Amino acid sequence: MKNINDHSTAINIIGKETIITGDIESASDIRIDGTLKGSVNTAGKLVVGNTGVVEGDVHCENAEIAGSLKAKITVSQTLSLKSTSKLTGDIVTDKLAIEPGAAFSGSCSMGAVIKDIKDVEKTNPQQEQKSKTA
Repeated sequence: MKNINDHSTAINIIGKETIITGDIESASDIRIDGTLKGSVNTAGKLVVGNTGVVEGDVHCENAEIAGSLKAKITVSQTLSLKSTSKLTGDIVTDKLAIEPGAAFSGSCSMGAVIKDIKDVEKTNPQQEQKSKTA
């Protein structure tokens, strides 16, 4: 029997003509078809539709980008850039899929190197802080 109060399957949608200024935090999936000027932090999947625009840092489990993203994006599993996507910024991900026609300008770090960095952050957070300020 399903729990009525279970919000883990909820999908948050920002509509086509909506503009939001501010940060979003969520435990579930987010779809952006409008404009977001701020960061996104979700434990779920982020989908940026064809008309979607995000200007701010992104942290999520999986991401599918078909619109425009001007930010540093950190994805713990798979980032998929669709043919209509335009990404300006840095990518940090485990796996990356890019369709022909997608535009990407920035740097990309992926694969086992990212897992090693996460392990170091968990075991020695003070060392990580020192390296950021050095």
